[in-house]
Amino acid sequence: MFYSPEYLLTVMLPTFILMLATQWYVSSAYNRWSREPNSSRLTGAETLQRMIERVAYSGLSVESAGEIRSLRLEMIGGNLTDHYDPRTKTIRLSPAVANNPSVASIAIVAHEFGHALQDSEDYFPLRLRAAMVPAVQIGSWLGWLLIFAGLILGLTGLAWIGVLVFSTGAVFALLTLPVELDASARARRLLTESGIITTENEQRGVNHVLNAAALTYVAALITAVLQLLYFVSLVSGRRR
Repeated sequence: MFYSPEYLLTVMLPTFILMLATQWYVSSAYNRWSREPNSSRLTGAETLQRMIERVAYSGLSVESAGEIRSLRLEMIGGNLTDHYDPRTKTIRLSPAVANNPSVASIAIVAHEFGHALQDSEDYFPLRLRAAMVPAVQIGSWLGWLLIFAGLILGLTGLAWIGVLVFSTGAVFALLTLPVELDASARARRLLTESGIITTENEQRGVNHVLNAAALTYVAALITAVLQLLYFVSLVSGRRR
């Protein structure tokens, strides 16, 4: 019932193709601009340090400036695993980003630093998304279970509750978009204002890398919405 041909054709196949295309585009953008050195010859780690020094003394509140100055840098294994951890106020960079003076490296670091700035300023969409994490972790399996139980037992109301619980994943994916787009906008502005990028070619490379990263979140949202719509149609069809 859940994995019918209809589900495979309307949800699994489109999302599989979408994720493959997205991964290819991200890898292509990263590989292209990881071979292009930035004019400042700064590695990812050096870029982070320059941004911290510039931003911490540029008019932030005392509390926010203190958080930025106390940011930690840690290395993490893997490729494209770079991220900001708001729990420990840590930016984790892969070796290829931290040690490489490329256009891709500075774009990725600036994006993660943008998240650190959001955190220090209590950026509302970031706080709202973080508050939803427990609900999403539970809803990802509980919603499916309630839908299944409701349909098997003929309890349509229970199935609709399951749909509602499952929908937290789509809401979370939707909230992620403004958070990521804002971090990328901050990254572009910081790289230009700090003088780290100075040429049109570098700007084009930064945009290419950041746009590719944003596409992954768009793909995740489409996937979540397709799954949700399928379950809605399943419950609606059973009701009829």
